[in-house]
Amino acid sequence: MKTSVIPSVPAEGWGLEQLLDIGELASYLGVPISTIYDWRTRGKGPAAYRFGKHLKFAISDVRAWVAEQREQA
Repeated sequence: MKTSVIPSVPAEGWGLEQLLDIGELASYLGVPISTIYDWRTRGKGPAAYRFGKHLKFAISDVRAWVAEQREQA
């Protein structure tokens, strides 16, 4: 499994936010890909875009979802 660091949103080019595939998301979160699919079937996890059979996750959606997971002290 490759290690991936979430890049920043590009300032040039198309101006579109970079999207992560499910493998990159799983690697970043340190969970198996099957966990991401399980979260989706249960209505949990970050929002995704579907392009045909491919899921893509916007970095801003992942960051927002991660912030929501923080436990309260």
